[in-house]
Amino acid sequence: MSLLDAGVITTSRNAPLEARLHALHDAVHRLLERFSPSLLVVEDLYTEYKFPRTAILMGHARGVICLAARQCQVTVLPLAPAEVKRAIAANGAASKSQVQRGVQRLLGLSAVPKPSHVADALGLAITGLSRVTGRLPR
Repeated sequence: MSLLDAGVITTSRNAPLEARLHALHDAVHRLLERFSPSLLVVEDLYTEYKFPRTAILMGHARGVICLAARQCQVTVLPLAPAEVKRAIAANGAASKSQVQRGVQRLLGLSAVPKPSHVADALGLAITGLSRVTGRLPR
């Protein structure tokens, strides 16, 4: 396994929600067309009771990501955050830095992936691949 690319899709905080979702959809769609994956791994939604609005906004984002995958005939695999942390850092309650170091080790990177969102996404991809192949890279 090797890392082809990694990054963060950003949108303008000042733009209306529908414009931000459209930009996210277009960016994901372009990436799916560029790399032609057979599988897209997304994090299961969860929320802390203190922040229900965050879960709603994440649901919108996840929805347009799943739509882009469907439009490109890419299978979507949802994974729980604890499953990813367990696979990457051998601890279902691993910290962000533990996940970053686990991803660095598994991919043989010279530095930990930053920001932590990139490490989370790579952890999802690695764990999804291990689900398909039955093993983690070592």
